[in-house]
Amino acid sequence: MAALWGASWPWGRVIAQTMPPLAAASLRFIIASLALLLWMHWRGGLQPLRQLRPQQWLGLACAAAAGVLGYSTFFMLGVQLVPAGKASIVVTLNPAATLLLAALLFRERLNACILLGMALAVGGAWIAISGGGSIGSWLEHTGRGELLLLGCVASWVTYTLMGRFVMKGLDALTTTTATSMLGAAMLGGLSLALEGTWGWSPLAAAPWTSWACLAALALGATALAYAWFFEGVKVLGAGAAAGYISLVPVFGILFSSLWLGEALHASLLIGGSIAVAGMATMHFARYGWPRRAAVAAQA
Repeated sequence: MAALWGASWPWGRVIAQTMPPLAAASLRFIIASLALLLWMHWRGGLQPLRQLRPQQWLGLACAAAAGVLGYSTFFMLGVQLVPAGKASIVVTLNPAATLLLAALLFRERLNACILLGMALAVGGAWIAISGGGSIGSWLEHTGRGELLLLGCVASWVTYTLMGRFVMKGLDALTTTTATSMLGAAMLGGLSLALEGTWGWSPLAAAPWTSWACLAALALGATALAYAWFFEGVKVLGAGAAAGYISLVPVFGILFSSLWLGEALHASLLIGGSIAVAGMATMHFARYGWPRRAAVAAQA
């Protein structure tokens, strides 16, 4: 799961360089939705989707607007401009921002270890993304790509916090399938509005490597990775399974270097390591080590 989500960054980078980004993002979720529907049918049928009430569809549409439309748009536009390995470090900001807002909005308690993890995650991400420069230097050289990546963080944090209300009474597979379908429709509409019908014409001329990356992104990083994540939640418990997300930027940097030949600068390696350590610290401070969490889940 972590490897597939890490690989999504170089895959997205390849796609964004050769395909219209919004059209490609729409196709990704169309393919993923078909795979998820087949998975639901195999697991017991599509009845959970048919039983959704109008207010549940409305909540899922709001979640899809943030987690699929918003995140995918910022993701595809961001990796057009920023190297994939560097961009993948943005994942480490998600739990820090989510926990901080959860504490402010829902009065979730923070302890010293969680705060330390937040500081490490934010500081490490800063070093990796800024190249180790000063705040003034970073602001001077900040481009549209870095700002778009921060949009990824905002979209995912919004999606995560909305999940507290949207997923009440719903299983994860039904939620993922519904939001993928709704997000695909939203991305298709946005693509037609901004890129026009002509924006879909270059898809036919895209190289086979781009189509392979698109298929891998849809089937691997979306459908299959979610399937494995849900299995991990079932066996280990939600907290322990979520801890493996700390490996995503590690795989993102590794695959970006191996597949795209991106340089491994010292600031990227040092900052990435600190950020991953911070994300792991936040997780273990909240849920404990995987073995302990697994025992608690089975009890």
